[in-house]
Amino acid sequence: MAGKSDDAVAALLEDIGSTHGALLEVVQKVRQVVAKTGGGVTETVKYGGILFSRLAPFCGVYAYTGHVSVEFGQGYKFDDPHHVLEGSGKFRRHIKLFSVSDVQDKHLAEYVRQALAN
Repeated sequence: MAGKSDDAVAALLEDIGSTHGALLEVVQKVRQVVAKTGGGVTETVKYGGILFSRLAPFCGVYAYTGHVSVEFGQGYKFDDPHHVLEGSGKFRRHIKLFSVSDVQDKHLAEYVRQALAN
């Protein structure tokens, strides 16, 4: 089963690279931060992006035309000291990333840690 998931992730990354060019670097940086922060994280392709799980799904990364969005299903519970969370739905919040430097500048690892704790 992991092989199928790995193949699906690889195919999605190839598609992102061919259709969204520079955003592939942003997606790859998000994957690195999530893996480093979350230890034991698995990746599956779902809803057109990569869904990250440990014991349960905790966030996902999605490439759009001009940005990458990191989505947090329980983001409404998060502290947002950097004021980077967007969204006004009942639960979900997201961070928009436009460049690789945004991953650090918007303190993504802090929000991933919160997602893992919720």
